[in-house]
Amino acid sequence: MTLILYVIIGFTAGIVGGALGLGGGAIMVPVFVLLFGLTQHQAQGTALAVMLPPIFIFAVLRYYWAGNVKVQMAIFVAAGFIIGAFLGAHFAQNIPAASLKKAFGIFLVIIGIKMAFLK
Repeated sequence: MTLILYVIIGFTAGIVGGALGLGGGAIMVPVFVLLFGLTQHQAQGTALAVMLPPIFIFAVLRYYWAGNVKVQMAIFVAAGFIIGAFLGAHFAQNIPAASLKKAFGIFLVIIGIKMAFLK
């Protein structure tokens, strides 16, 4: 039953990720922590591992075919992202789990408020 639940979570995160451009941080990490009892570090690492293979290639292709991918921008942002993700993951290992969890939640709330209520 747990394996089926994992697939359902991945499916849901894939739909939301493909539709809204998010998934790992906004869906999988909270689910991993709240539903499966993973630590914040484990949840973030597992969510990143889910996204590591080219699973989003089909979503990207769909956006590309519709003319909604700025390729040059994506390449340069990806270059920065590679370095930033490595450094962020490195530094996160030294942050206590409770502090990391709190920072993650606050970040999501702030972004949510800005997206919903501000221009």
